[in-house]
Amino acid sequence: MAFFGGMRNADRTFLALLGGLVLLGLVLLASASGPTGFVKFHDTYYFLKHQIIFGLIPGTIGFLVASRVPYTTYRRFAGVMLLISIVLLLSVFIPGLGTDLGTFARQWIHIGSFTVQPSELVKLTFLFYIAAWMEKRSEHEIRDVHSGLIPFAIVLSVVMGLLLLEHDTGTLGVIVIMALGVYFSAGAPFRYFALFGGAGVGLLGLLITFSPYRAARFMTFLHPELDPKGVGYHINQALLAVGSGGFFGRGYGHSLQKFQYLPEVAGDSIFAVIAEELGFLLTTAFLILYVGFIQRGFKIAAAANDAFGRYLVVGVMSWIGAQAFFNIAAMVGVLPITGVPLPLVSYGGTALAVTLTALGVVVNVSSHSKNV
Repeated sequence: MAFFGGMRNADRTFLALLGGLVLLGLVLLASASGPTGFVKFHDTYYFLKHQIIFGLIPGTIGFLVASRVPYTTYRRFAGVMLLISIVLLLSVFIPGLGTDLGTFARQWIHIGSFTVQPSELVKLTFLFYIAAWMEKRSEHEIRDVHSGLIPFAIVLSVVMGLLLLEHDTGTLGVIVIMALGVYFSAGAPFRYFALFGGAGVGLLGLLITFSPYRAARFMTFLHPELDPKGVGYHINQALLAVGSGGFFGRGYGHSLQKFQYLPEVAGDSIFAVIAEELGFLLTTAFLILYVGFIQRGFKIAAAANDAFGRYLVVGVMSWIGAQAFFNIAAMVGVLPITGVPLPLVSYGGTALAVTLTALGVVVNVSSHSKNV
């Protein structure tokens, strides 16, 4: 029982919202992944079992450890965390270790019989580095071009470059928003936001211009009706699933699109299945739960006892919020499909385990904070 003692002062509302999202995510995954699991593995609950064994169990362990280890401990290992981030991103290019799993992006490594996505781990290790880097600088230094903007941009560009080599633009966007969230919470002027925004638009334009794959995705985003059986197939099936839900939905377990029509139903496309089965009313309730969870996290950040704790929580909640937005917006046609999973819901052992560990850090900060 002493192990759980560190959570006695933790934000109970945050814990309740987190528990609800995790349980709801497993229930929704069980429904969405059933047909694919049966067809591919002759087991309707294959994806659910793997999510529990390789995601929930290690994630719960990581959550409990992170909620107990004082978050200030990570400050001392900032430089190591940056090195780990770079090594993890480079590991996918090692012959015999890295693999693309048959996709355009090269994002995974094989360790024995396990498959790990290093970029998910980098979200957390890079956050530790950025938070510690910001804490060491005064607001004047952070606002200064030479001591703040340029060093921050250089370090961020290194991580961005490696993610671009992996063709992982979705994770790149999440990490950039996470890092910028920490940067601006530390006092960076908003004119830098415009600068980064302009640079991001320019980079996106270059990627679309020089990458036929991304250009095709972008054109499909602008005109979903183009090539409905080719590049546009995914977004068209997602929109069909969302639209088919109506106000009350088809009912839990009664999605039609999950029966081999909609790609990646257990991963990137799970929100489309949720909307089809639950309908507008219950899907809106699900989104309210999600927004309430993220908002509560930012309240924890505002109540943190020190800048390092505040930066950590801002980073984690910015990461989860951005990733959820990217996923949901892609499924309703607001953004191009980037392959970003829905946190705490989509299938992915590494993603769930790392996210829960990161949320353990948030709980740790809340247990040492003023009342939220």
